[in-house]
This record gives sequence, C-alpha cells and structure tokens, in this order.
Amino acid sequence: MKAKAALKSIAFALIISSLAFSSNAQSEKRQIFQLKTYTLKNGEQESRMDTYLKDAYLPALKRANIEHVGVFKFRPDNYVLANKLFVLIPFRSLEEFLKLEDVLAQDKTYLSTGADYIHAKHDDPPYERINSTLMRAFTQMPQMRPSSVEGPRKDRVYELRSYESPTEATYQNKVDMFNIGGEVELFESLGFHAVFYGEVISGDRMPNLMYMTTFTDMKTRDAKWEAFFGSEKWGKLKNDPTYKNNMNKADIMLLYPTGYSDY
Repeated sequence: MKAKAALKSIAFALIISSLAFSSNAQSEKRQIFQLKTYTLKNGEQESRMDTYLKDAYLPALKRANIEHVGVFKFRPDNYVLANKLFVLIPFRSLEEFLKLEDVLAQDKTYLSTGADYIHAKHDDPPYERINSTLMRAFTQMPQMRPSSVEGPRKDRVYELRSYESPTEATYQNKVDMFNIGGEVELFESLGFHAVFYGEVISGDRMPNLMYMTTFTDMKTRDAKWEAFFGSEKWGKLKNDPTYKNNMNKADIMLLYPTGYSDY
C-alpha cells in the first residue's frame, strides 16, 4: 500500500512538473512587440524618415531575421495632424529586442544606406522625438498575424487602440476580459483581422493595453463595429459585474500602411 501511495505521489509530482513546463513553454512563445512612434515637424522630415525606413531600417531588420514589420501613418483627417510615423516590430523574445542595436551596429549595409539618419546633425534631425512602447502578446493570440486585408493601401484602415485603466488591478481585469471573457474570440468571429493584442510592459501611458484591427476601408470598419456593439456576446460582457470599471480612457488611431510596410 505504501509503495502504491509513493508511486501515486511521484506520478502526481510528474504531472504538476509537466504542466508547469508546458505553461512556461507556452509563455515563452508569446512575442514581444515594440511600437516606435516618430513625431515629425514637416514634410522634409517625413521624406527622410520614409527613405531611412524603406531603404535602410526594414531591410536591416530582415537581415536580422525580423519579419512582418508594419509602418503606418494617420489616415487623412481634418482634426488630426498627420505628424506621426508608427513602426511596429515583432520580436521572438526580449533578448532579441535587447540585441537589436548591437546587430545593427555591425551591419555595414545598414550603416551605409542609413548614414543620413544615423549621422544627422544636431540642428537638422530627421524627427522631433521617438516614443517607444514595449508589449507582450496576449495569451489568446501569442503571435502577430500580419493583416490579410487587400485593396488600395490608402483606403485600408488599421485601427490602433490603447486602453488605459485606473490601477494595475483593473488593468489586469481588462486583459482578462479579452482573454478569459472572450473579447478576443468575439473580434475573431466578426472578422476584425487583428494584427496583435499586447500587454504594455513599458510605455508612457501605463497601465494600458494596445491592439490593432484591420479593414479594407472605412465602410467595412464602421459595419464591423456596429456588429460588435450589437452582438449578444458584447451585451453580456459589458454588463458582467466581473468586468465593471476596468477602463477609464481609450485612444483610437486610424492609420493606413505605407507602400513599403510589410502588410
């Protein structure tokens, strides 16, 4: 009897160990995303940044085996200044992110083609400032999915959203609403073509999460959101007391992909 009990204990320990390992392995597969936002003051800076990203930076990332880099600009809008350039970079791990600058510093082609940007004079910079946000992919979508929407790029809508929460605890509750509550599944079922969902681990608006959905045009985008807000699933989620008061600010940015963006 004692021998059987001992075997059961060993088996139970092995199961627990296996589950823990499986959980860690799954966690390791979650990508890291960096969103670099360049603020520009005029058309000259925009042109220089386009040249740098198209001819130097994105090719260098590909040589470093970093694929699916998105570059976006604001869609034309009378109320929003088109003075931003958004660069979304997926990394397989935090270590890969940390090593990137060293990799670029050893890339002779990058150093040559990106010379105007790299060696810009202090009184003639190619941008006003850079903001960097670092994210970790949601458990429900651990890998980026470059958008499959088609049609003219100028007509496409890449909707980038940032949801801020009052506290760390309410922020985690909002993340749970996406993962456990089924908000990610709802977006998927309605064909929102999400590129990523990310937990912000370092940024200037914390605590917050960010995600990007994509549409062929504004008409499609508006119809999808109407279906979302009118769905039975969303009605249950927004009225579920479990997920009450977990967000206090939403920033919505409507973008389109540049001609040299990977998607």
